[in-house]
Amino acid sequence: MEFIAAILVFVIVLLIASFRIVKEYERGVIYTFGKYSGSRNPGIQLVIPLVQQMMLVDIRIRTEDIPSQDVISRDNVSVKVNAVVYYRVVEPSYAINRVENFIVATSQLAQTTLRSVLGKHELDEMLTARDKLNNDIQDILDSQTDGWGIKVTNVEIKHIDIDPSMVRAIAKQAEAERIRRAKIINAEGEFQAAEQLDEAAKILAKRPETMQLRYLGTLGEFTNAKSSTIVLPMPLDMLSGAIKGLSGKKAA
Repeated sequence: MEFIAAILVFVIVLLIASFRIVKEYERGVIYTFGKYSGSRNPGIQLVIPLVQQMMLVDIRIRTEDIPSQDVISRDNVSVKVNAVVYYRVVEPSYAINRVENFIVATSQLAQTTLRSVLGKHELDEMLTARDKLNNDIQDILDSQTDGWGIKVTNVEIKHIDIDPSMVRAIAKQAEAERIRRAKIINAEGEFQAAEQLDEAAKILAKRPETMQLRYLGTLGEFTNAKSSTIVLPMPLDMLSGAIKGLSGKKAA
């Protein structure tokens, strides 16, 4: 009787140990005598002790922080860049059977991909085209981890640290660029003003009376000016007429 009772107790314990609970955010990978035999969904699952083994895989999105990496840009500028990668397991059997440790493998691959992609771009692109770089890194990571049953959902570059001496050089470059644009705008303004003056001169040459009205308007401006000295401009035609009159008197 004791032997039978012992067997019954053993069977009950074996049955209790055979039931495993798989949570909603997990998937079970089953091995029968060491051979992969399928995956289990959430709920109560029966796993035969000593015959089967189940490994649980979390399928929630993981956040992997990429440590600061030393990157040399295409224009030979040394920077330190860190980023964050978001990924999740979509095929638990691949993540367990095809790679030893998919978490470490994904982290290492993200680091090397980050250095490789950023090294192909200039510093200005790193600072201004960050969204494009994020997408490029994500596409490369996603294609390389697809065989591991992993889906990379997002990559975000967090910080790009530049040497202080390079920051000063960039500031000087930006200042020089602003000065250049200001000179170009000023030159364009001068050119447009010269064109307008040339058109006005052509109109005034066709209508001498318009020139006289402009002259009277200028006198009014001088009269209203609060100054002790008033300079009166004299039209060239009046000046030439006066010169001719004086020459005639001398000849007489």
